[in-house]
Amino acid sequence: MSHRRFPCAVALALVLAGAGCDRGVEPFDPDEKVEAPDLSKIFPPGAERAPSDAPMGQAARGMAPPAPPGAAPPAAPAAAGEPIRGRVVLADALAGRVPPGAALFLVARSSDAGPPVAVKRVIDPTFPMDFEIGPGDRMMEGVPFTGPFQLSARVDADQNAATRNPGDLQGQTRERVAPGASGVELVIDQVL
Repeated sequence: MSHRRFPCAVALALVLAGAGCDRGVEPFDPDEKVEAPDLSKIFPPGAERAPSDAPMGQAARGMAPPAPPGAAPPAAPAAAGEPIRGRVVLADALAGRVPPGAALFLVARSSDAGPPVAVKRVIDPTFPMDFEIGPGDRMMEGVPFTGPFQLSARVDADQNAATRNPGDLQGQTRERVAPGASGVELVIDQVL
């Protein structure tokens, strides 16, 4: 008798689950007007909200609403800092170990943890190679190019910055380098 109740109980549960599901899914109506949601239940009184005329989602992504026609474009965030200039040198012991088609990744980090501030990629580098890395090479536009920076260089055979394969070559500056520095020498002297 108990094994007869099981299929009935499952069927009843499925019917109740289907009847209780009201997600507000209705057929698409091309004439339906899109309205901003009422956020008064989410934000406490006095909390900053996007202006009601801003397109939905822009404030949540940190974007400003579009400028009115004829208005001047918004100013770009300050880049801060001057480029660093110098030369990448390959140690004599590694001469001939740069594979054809490799990429050189020149990286500027302001701390030991987290993403780099700036990266420059050069395909098929020849050494010695003069370099310049600065605000135009930043990974994220809003991050100022302020240092001091630990500069590193890596010759990557597969041209993929995310991989570190045996045989790739690397090196870094001995000291941190300030923006605007020139004459910096970065020696590639290690094999992964």
